[in-house]
Amino acid sequence: MSKWLLTETSGEREAFFAQEKDRLDSLAREGQSPDVMFIGCSDSRVLAESLMAARPGDLFVVRVIANIVPPPGSGESVLAAAIDYAIEVLKVNCIVVCGHTDCGGLRALERGLENGCPGNTADWMTHALPALESLKHQGLDGEELHDALVEQNVLLQLQHVRAYASVRQAETSGAVKVHGWVFDLSHRRMRYYDDALGDFVEFDPPAGP
Repeated sequence: MSKWLLTETSGEREAFFAQEKDRLDSLAREGQSPDVMFIGCSDSRVLAESLMAARPGDLFVVRVIANIVPPPGSGESVLAAAIDYAIEVLKVNCIVVCGHTDCGGLRALERGLENGCPGNTADWMTHALPALESLKHQGLDGEELHDALVEQNVLLQLQHVRAYASVRQAETSGAVKVHGWVFDLSHRRMRYYDDALGDFVEFDPPAGP
């Protein structure tokens, strides 16, 4: 095991445990009851707890390549199990699907999955292909295409989430709300999809010109 894993973070760990002692003790005694399920990318630069200023016990987190949620009937059961557990057992009241700029999985999709993308990863990324296909007649390329694909992929995965019976029933009853976010790595800004506007908008737009 890496020495870094064993020693370099020990001080930070102890400080964290001391700071959150009461909360961690309570969670150990009473169990978890998070309000939010966060489905994000496995990218090491995207930390759910930091993005949401969350403390232990606040979030039920699933991180997978390109924040993909395979649709029901796809044969992929990991996300299906996590979604059903979040809705039916934990009783979360919110599901957030969060994408981000400079997503390696989506860049592989843009290049073509046959061009050096590992086999299992390529299979996984096929669940995002409809997002790319939806943009093919818009004449986009480079970063413009990538940024549009990041957003379209979030919208596609929201469709997949809503296709699960547990989510559909909970959302219809008003027990759960489903949201799509995009984290801009370069500018450290967060956008959310506004259903009324039909577009992504910033949570806190910069003041002034």
